Amino acid sequence: MTTTHPFPHSSFKAYDIRGIVPTALNPEFARELGRGLAARARAAGVSALVVGRDGRLSSPSLSASLQQGIRDGGVDTIDIGQVPTPLVYFAAYTLKTGSGVAVTGSHNPPDYNGFKMMMGGSALYGDDILKLRDEVAAGVAVAKAPGQGKEVDIMTPYLAKVLGDIKLARPMKIAIDCGNGVAGAVAPKLFRGLGCEVTELFCEVDGTFPNHHPDPAEPHNLEDLIHCVQTTDCEIGLAFDGDGDRLGVVTKSGQIIWPDRQLILYARDVLERCPGETIIYDVKCSRHVAVEIRKAGGQALMCQTGHSLVKAKLAETGAPLAGEMSGHIFFKERWFGFDDGLYTGARLLEILSKQRDPSAILEALPQGVSTPELKLEMKEGEPHALIKRLQSEGKFEGATEIIKIDGLRADYPDGFGLARASNTTPVVVLRFEGDSDAALERIKQSFRTQLLELAPHVTLPF
Repeated sequence: MTTTHPFPHSSFKAYDIRGIVPTALNPEFARELGRGLAARARAAGVSALVVGRDGRLSSPSLSASLQQGIRDGGVDTIDIGQVPTPLVYFAAYTLKTGSGVAVTGSHNPPDYNGFKMMMGGSALYGDDILKLRDEVAAGVAVAKAPGQGKEVDIMTPYLAKVLGDIKLARPMKIAIDCGNGVAGAVAPKLFRGLGCEVTELFCEVDGTFPNHHPDPAEPHNLEDLIHCVQTTDCEIGLAFDGDGDRLGVVTKSGQIIWPDRQLILYARDVLERCPGETIIYDVKCSRHVAVEIRKAGGQALMCQTGHSLVKAKLAETGAPLAGEMSGHIFFKERWFGFDDGLYTGARLLEILSKQRDPSAILEALPQGVSTPELKLEMKEGEPHALIKRLQSEGKFEGATEIIKIDGLRADYPDGFGLARASNTTPVVVLRFEGDSDAALERIKQSFRTQLLELAPHVTLPF
């Protein structure tokens, strides 16, 4: 690849491609990536790729170059313009390509961008992304016959599909905070279409994110929304991440309802129509998720963290619903099985609109005393090595179950502790939950002891 910048090997992550613009990701790289994806598409018998982009300042040029590369490689492009990532998935399903690319930096800082890719109905992740990296780095030949390009409006059919599926029992007053991310291009229309009275916060798409970062997993990013809901007659607040595939929820009293608690509500609702079915949740979720799924008559299945891995498990099991702590929720019942924060928000309102006091319903969902995600920063390569040793040498007395599908999770009668290596950055992600402050502290102490024994040089974040 001949460019003014070196090939960005490290930008190829476990679930997507992500890096700083223009040093790692730039139009030359995007064109080469397009050619690599075109070669993949031709080999898989795919004749066209959908391409959509978020609202970042670098997204139009990256999207244009990516599409040029795809067409150079002999594959057609369907440009759906500036849309949330879920609309790329929606287009891939409804336009029958099963394949597409979202040009998005998701919730990363403004100088980042990236590519989320699906091919033949499945997300590209893990080894597939590493193979793609090697193919693109080696250079991909241009096809003899270039592909054709066309533009398609996907917003209209998407809104029609959601509004045809979701019916609220009564109109609701809500606040939505899009953090100037691309969800702002769709969310106001969608929720007004459902009959809601909508107070908008930061719904103008602006890739500099001038107000706060579009990441509802960070509590301080929800402060404006909480203030709005508490000081107006809004019943509930919804927040979306930078590319619209994750949802944050706040109540009238200012409580943040984390995604694992939301999942309990969705599971109860889905299991009413799908009795006995499997509901999937990731290793970071509360112990209460499995307990409540079983109480509602479902089968609870824990899986690895990572939206691509959850999607794959959903396809493998045929489960009607899956969710992970980060906020990716996947409805297969009545929907397509991809993560969509906008559709998830609509499903939430459908459930809550049957209640006089939505906040009371949300706040009554079971929860323990828990920490947010804690990050132990290490050098490249260290996190996976530490977790491997923790799995083989760690001693967690009193634990009822040790789960090693993704890091190490020790479940106790009154809580759990988790340590796993991130697949995207050199950190060990830690999370703890207890039925009481004392239980939480005891479990944290157990992990503290084990981690410091194996890595005495680290500074623990708890």
